[in-house]
Amino acid sequence: MFYYLEGTVAAVEPYLAVIDIGGAGYACGVTARTQQRLEIGKKAKLYTYCKLRDDAFDIFGFYSAGEKRCFELLIGVTGVGAKAALSILSSCTPESLALSVINGDERAITAAPGVGKKLAQRVILELKDKVSREAAAMEASGYVPVSYGDSEPNAKLRDAASGLAVLGYSQSEISAALKGVDAQTLTVEEIIKQVLKRALK
Repeated sequence: MFYYLEGTVAAVEPYLAVIDIGGAGYACGVTARTQQRLEIGKKAKLYTYCKLRDDAFDIFGFYSAGEKRCFELLIGVTGVGAKAALSILSSCTPESLALSVINGDERAITAAPGVGKKLAQRVILELKDKVSREAAAMEASGYVPVSYGDSEPNAKLRDAASGLAVLGYSQSEISAALKGVDAQTLTVEEIIKQVLKRALK
């Protein structure tokens, strides 16, 4: 399987980009956000997720590893296929999706074309459940996560930690990622975005 594809952008269509590598054109399903960063005739690098079926081999490409990671989490939710996942990530950034899940904000998810209320509720429920299972596993293994106090900056760090857990980070990774983050001046979404930029390039 491919980890990423790097080549010249040969064509761009809604939810599709073709990357030319040595004369071969690789068709990749993409989000609108990834598509906006692509320019025909210019070089591009897309992190890829490959899906092999009996009758097809589908490639999905993402401008950042963080977006790819979100896609993988979304298609792991019952009833969320690749098309719905691309639609959700076309409307939400990884960090805003994480906040929508921890805040139970289904409206942000239903803003994605073709995504109804029931599917949005399932995304929130299953990704929140994933966070709870991760926390329980860490507790059972004897790992004690960093404890944040009640001040406003610490409340932001707590919410950012929950958001990063939604995105698939383990408790130990979260503790390391949030060390030295300036929670005084940044919003929760900005904290998550900063961590993703630093750790998921």
